Amino acid sequence: MKIGIDISQIVYGTGVSRYTQELVKNLLNIDKKNQYILFFSSLRSKIQNSKFKIQNYNAKLKNYRIPPTILELLWNKFHMVNVENFVGDIDIFHSSDWTQPPSYAKKITTVHDVSFLRFPESFPKKIIDVHKRRLYWVKKECDLVIADSASTKKDLVDFLGFDEKKIRVINLGVSKKFKIRRDENRIKKDYILSVGTLEPRKNLKSVIAAFAQLKLTKTKLVLVGKKGWGEEIKSLNQNIVFTGFVPEEVLSGLYGGAKCFVYPSLYEGFGLPVLEAMAAGCPVVCSNTSSLPEIAGNAAILVNPTDVNEIAKAIKTILENKNISSQLKEKGLNQAKQFTWEKTARETLEIYKEIVC
Repeated sequence: MKIGIDISQIVYGTGVSRYTQELVKNLLNIDKKNQYILFFSSLRSKIQNSKFKIQNYNAKLKNYRIPPTILELLWNKFHMVNVENFVGDIDIFHSSDWTQPPSYAKKITTVHDVSFLRFPESFPKKIIDVHKRRLYWVKKECDLVIADSASTKKDLVDFLGFDEKKIRVINLGVSKKFKIRRDENRIKKDYILSVGTLEPRKNLKSVIAAFAQLKLTKTKLVLVGKKGWGEEIKSLNQNIVFTGFVPEEVLSGLYGGAKCFVYPSLYEGFGLPVLEAMAAGCPVVCSNTSSLPEIAGNAAILVNPTDVNEIAKAIKTILENKNISSQLKEKGLNQAKQFTWEKTARETLEIYKEIVC
C-alpha cells in the first residue's frame, strides 16, 4: 500500500503535534512492507526544527511552503485540488485535524475532540468555522474515522450525526520519555503542577482559585502551557509560576517532581497529560467529565471541574495523606502502562489494512 499522511500539525507543540509525531514514528518502526508519503506544508515553520526525521527507506517527505490558511480555504471551503497533486498516487490518505482534502484514495482521519461544539464560547469564530467545514467533508467522504476515546465517538454520533459503524476508537499512548525522575534544578520548593494551553476550556482559573483557597505558603503552583485564546490568565501570587511551553524532556521532570498533578479541564477528547503524569509517578486529580474518567480509571481522584472547593479538597488530601498519595502513584503507573504509542500505531495499521480490503 501507498499511505499518505498529513503531518503538517507536527510543528505546533500541541497534543495533536505529539499524536502525529508518535503515530508516524511508530508506524515506520513496525511497518516495513508499505510505503509512506508524508505531506508537510507551512509558510514559516520547517519540519527540520521538529524532532521528527525521515530515516526509513519506505517513507518520503513531500515538503511545501503553502500557508495553512490557504490550504484550509482550498480544501475545506472550496474542496478542490486533490491531494494527489502534492503526494502522487496513493491508496490511503490519513488527513490532519485541520484540513480534509479531496482525494481518489480511501480516506481516513482522526478526530481528537469536538470541544468547539461543546464549548463554543472558548474558541474564536474562525476556529469554529474551520472545524465545521472540515467535519462536513469528513462526514460526507471519509471511509473511516478514528476517535481518541469512546467519549469522542459518542460526541461525533450525538452532536454531528456520524455513522457509528464508521468510527473506530484508538487510544493515544504515552511516550517512553515520561518516566519516574525528578528535576531538582527547576523548582526549588514543593509544587503542584498543571499542564495545558492557557485557554478557558482548560479551566486553569479554577486551579488558581483552589490553590489560593489552600493558602500554601511553602508550596508553589506551576502552570505549564503556551498561550491560547480567551481572557488572559495571570496572578499576582508570587507562588504561582507560568513556564510557557516546555519540551517533553523538561516536562517529564516537572511531572516527576510534583507533589500533585491537577487537571480540571471542562472537556477533553482524550486527556494525554493525565497519563503522562501517571507514567512519571505523580498522583493525579482530574475532572469527572468527558473522556477523563475513561482514561484515568480508578487511578486518580475525580472531581467536578466547576467546584473549586472539591478541587481544593482533593489536592489537600494528596498533600496531607501519604498513604493515598502512594496508592495513587502505584495505580497511576499501572494505568499508564496500558497506553503505548506502539499499540496506537498497530491498531491504526490494522485500520489501513481493513479499509483497502
